[in-house]
Amino acid sequence: MAHDNEEHYTAEFIAMLEAVWGEGYLSPGGPDEVAAILAGHSVSGMDVLDIGCGTGGLDMELVLTHGAARVVGIDVEDGVLSRARVLVSESGLEDRIELVKTEPGTLPFADQTFDVVFSKDSIIHIPDKHALMTDVFRVLKPGGRFLASDWLTGVETVSPAMEDFIVGEGLGFRMATPACYRDALEKAGFTGIRVVSRNAWYRQRAREELALLEGAVGDRVADVLGRDYLRENIRGWERMISVLDTGELCPSHLHGTKPR
Repeated sequence: MAHDNEEHYTAEFIAMLEAVWGEGYLSPGGPDEVAAILAGHSVSGMDVLDIGCGTGGLDMELVLTHGAARVVGIDVEDGVLSRARVLVSESGLEDRIELVKTEPGTLPFADQTFDVVFSKDSIIHIPDKHALMTDVFRVLKPGGRFLASDWLTGVETVSPAMEDFIVGEGLGFRMATPACYRDALEKAGFTGIRVVSRNAWYRQRAREELALLEGAVGDRVADVLGRDYLRENIRGWERMISVLDTGELCPSHLHGTKPR
């Protein structure tokens, strides 16, 4: 969920990411990673807010597989929401999934609205993690849970390779360290805080994704979007793998509970 007025996720980029990560997904792992984020936590029968819903695969998974009663997915980009609305409509879940375009800033919901606030790899676009966590705490009911993943940086001062990765992505990343996220959750009032690295998992997974782009999946992407577009994205994966290997890029799971 980008935190400025620029549309970062073009139709072409959405198509390329879905070719690698699956229909409705703009970040890695698909349904298995959603399950990993939720491990040990049920959302069955609950009202869930999804921050940065992207193209809607997450929201459909929360309802169809994990039994959420209602999901409100929010994003700031029209392009991803248009794609999400198509997929949700095709799934027949309009009565349980609401997709809302929001503006950067305070969440547009009343206090104590949701049982769970979920997010998958979207908070990276939001500069002020402390302000967001305070707002997430506000919209959760007592006993509610924050269950998320995000892309963190494992170092305070990034290397030239990390700068090249961030600039090369061109997605308005606003990365922060595990210590920053933990501090933001603590200051907001959360308990049971967990920040769990997924670097080892994604180091391997990213190599598998690169192999797909260099193989049949890449051929299909090139047929639709062109060989130059494919090569540009292969270079992006190579830059990403280099900073995964150094630990500077550190995808992580984030958990916290609002006391009753």
